[in-house]
Amino acid sequence: MQQTADVTEELARRVVTAAGRALDVELTPEQALVQASPRDGVDYQANLAMSLGKRLGRPPREVAGLIAGALELDGIADPPEVAGPGFLNFVLRTEWLEGRTGALLGDPRLGVPETTAPRRIALDYSSPNVAKEMHVGHLRSSVIGDALARLLRFARHEVLPHNHLGDWGTPFGMLIEHLLDVSAGQRAIANLDAFYREARRKFDSDEAFATRARTRVVKLQSGDEDTLAVWRELVDESTRHFDEVYALLGISLTGKDIYGESFYNPYLAAVVGDLEEAGLTEVSDGAICVFPEGFRNREGDRLPLIVRKRDGGYGYAATDLATVRYWTAERGATDLLYVVGTPQAQHFAMVFAACRAAGWLTGHAEHIGFGTVLGADGKAMRTRAGETVKLADLLTEAVTQAAAVVAERSELDAPGQAEVARAVGIGAVKYADLSGDRERDYVFAWDRMLAKEGNTSVYLQYAHARTRSILRKAGGLPEGTDVLLEAPVERALALKLLSFGEALKAATSAYAPHKLCTYLYETAVAFSRFFEQCPVLNASSPELRASRLRLTAVTAHTLALGLSLLGIEAPERL
Repeated sequence: MQQTADVTEELARRVVTAAGRALDVELTPEQALVQASPRDGVDYQANLAMSLGKRLGRPPREVAGLIAGALELDGIADPPEVAGPGFLNFVLRTEWLEGRTGALLGDPRLGVPETTAPRRIALDYSSPNVAKEMHVGHLRSSVIGDALARLLRFARHEVLPHNHLGDWGTPFGMLIEHLLDVSAGQRAIANLDAFYREARRKFDSDEAFATRARTRVVKLQSGDEDTLAVWRELVDESTRHFDEVYALLGISLTGKDIYGESFYNPYLAAVVGDLEEAGLTEVSDGAICVFPEGFRNREGDRLPLIVRKRDGGYGYAATDLATVRYWTAERGATDLLYVVGTPQAQHFAMVFAACRAAGWLTGHAEHIGFGTVLGADGKAMRTRAGETVKLADLLTEAVTQAAAVVAERSELDAPGQAEVARAVGIGAVKYADLSGDRERDYVFAWDRMLAKEGNTSVYLQYAHARTRSILRKAGGLPEGTDVLLEAPVERALALKLLSFGEALKAATSAYAPHKLCTYLYETAVAFSRFFEQCPVLNASSPELRASRLRLTAVTAHTLALGLSLLGIEAPERL
C-alpha cells in the first residue's frame, strides 16, 4: 500500500504553498507550525502568522487571512477560521477523514512514510563491564538504546549497534591472576560479582598477589597468548551472563555487536600519533593531553582529555577518541549516538570537540543522556543491604509480581499465564523507564508500574487484548475499508490513529521514546471512550458494525506496532 504523509505534514505543505502565493515568502513545512489543536471543535491549528507578521511588519490576523484566502485544501478540510491573534483553525472534512482512516487497514506501516534521507548510524548502548553482573544502572542505557534502535530502523535508517564492553585495563590483571589461582576443576565462574570481590580482596590484602596481578597486566597488554586465553575465558563467561539478561529483557544486542575496549586497543597509538601530527596535543604533568577549546573548570583553568597517561598507559578518553575515529573512518557512520548517563555529558562534548578538531568527526554526534533509577527513598536504587540491585534479580521479580496481577483476571491455563506474566512484567519495567522524559530521574515503584489504569504498559496491553478479543468474537474483520465516523468519539479515535506517524517522528527525531508512550496511552484512552459509547458487535446496522470493527482493527495494529517499537510485547490474550 502506498504510504502517505501524516495530516500535519499534509496541512503544513499546503499552508506553506499558500503563504508563498499570498505573501511571496519561502517557508519550510516546520515553519508553518501546524499541530493538533487542544480546542474542542478544532482538529488542527497553524500558528505561523504571529512570527511571519513580525517578520513582514504586518498584523498577524491580516497575514493569517491572506494565507487562508490562498489555501487550496482539495477537500481535506473546511476553509480555516482565523482566530485569536492570528491562528488558523482547521476542521477536517468527515469524508476525507473516513477515507484516510480506512486506508490504514492492511498497511503494515500504518501510513508512516520511510525516510527519504537514510543515515548510517552508529549507536552505542548498554556497555556493561566484564567480570561484573549487570545491575540496575545498566537498565536505562539498554532499554532506551534498544528502543531508539527500533525506531531508527523503522524509519529505514541503517543502525550499527555497538556494545562497548569494559573488558580491558588494570583490573584484569587481578581477575586473570585470581582465575589462575582457582583449580582446573573449578574454573567455571559461578557468580561474577563474588568472583570480582574475591579478586579485589586478595589484591588489597596480599602484596605478593598484587605484584603478580600488576605483572599480569603488562603481559595482557603486550599480547601474551596464555594470558589472553584466560582473559577470553572471563569475557566469554561474562558474555553468557549478558546474553541471558538481554534475552529476558528483550534486548536485540548480540555477540556480533560487541566492540569492547579491547577492540580499540590496537588503534590507540595511531590516535596519539594523529593528534600529535595535527598539533593538538600538549604534555601536562608527564601525560599527553588534548585541551578542547571552550572547556574550563570553575577556576577558569583549561580542562584536559588525557590521551596517554604519564606511565604510558591509555585511559578511557583515548578509547573514546579511537571509537569515533573507527566508526567514522572505517565504518562510514554518518551519525554517532551514545546512550550514556547524563553525568558523562561534558566528557562526550569534549571528545566530540577534539575529534572535530582532528578531522575525524564531520557529521552528527550526540550524547543521549538519561537520569537515575531511584528507590522509594529518592536515592539511587539499592537493596536493603545497601548493595547495587542486580538486573537479573530485578527482572525475575518483575515477572513474579506480574504473575499475581495476571492471575487475578486471566482465563488462560498455567503455561499461558506464565508467558503473559513474562510479557507483562518485563513490559512494565521497560515502559516505566521509557514513558518519562529520559533526562529525568524516576522512582521505581512496583504498584505504579503494574497498575491496570493510567499511563502504564499494563493498561496498553489490556487495551490491545480487548481489541483482539472483540475481533475474535466478531469472527474476523469484514472485507472492505469503509469507515463511518458518526459519533464524536469515533472521530476523536480516527484523528488519534492518523497521528501515529507524527508521534513516531517526534520520538525518533528527539531521541525521546516517551513521546511515543504518551501517544499510545492517549490512543488507548480514545479507544476506551469509543468502546464505552459505541456498541461494536451490537451496532445498529451492518455497515456501522463493520466500520467499528475496522476502527478496532486499526487500533489493535497501532498499539501492537507502537509497543513493539518500544521493545514491549502485546499479547493477544491476557
